[in-house]
Amino acid sequence: MTVRAKDLAERLRVFNGEVISFVENCTEEDWRKVCAWEEWSVGVTARHIGAGHFDIIGLVKMIVDGERLPELTGEQITEMANQHAREHADCAKAEVLDILRKHGEAFAGFVERLDDTELDRAGYLTMVGGEVTAQQLIENVILHSGGKHFANMKAATSA
Repeated sequence: MTVRAKDLAERLRVFNGEVISFVENCTEEDWRKVCAWEEWSVGVTARHIGAGHFDIIGLVKMIVDGERLPELTGEQITEMANQHAREHADCAKAEVLDILRKHGEAFAGFVERLDDTELDRAGYLTMVGGEVTAQQLIENVILHSGGKHFANMKAATSA
């Protein structure tokens, strides 16, 4: 474990803890409110963070292991996310909390065991048309994109 990996893992845990706390405090009415950008309920959006964003652990492992990443376009990723939303439209809060806890901690635990060389290893990501490092993928998908989803959840419940 390096200082960078430990710091990144802590940032992931803090983010996930904030999402978990938010979900725990959602009323049933808030849980069903629709996030404007995603056009998904708050519950589905929270599930998407836990099951979708934290699921990129496989892609990060591929980069770390020097494997070629699948050729996924932004359109394909959006369609997969929308399909997931349709399939889990009636997700329960307890289920989502379980996913966030398990996936979030598994991901942070994996990240904190990486070294700087592994964090800096890069792979070609079709959707951005270039190389991304393992750390960039983690930060962009979990903290940046996941952070946008979380902000949209908070906006939906405060409207």
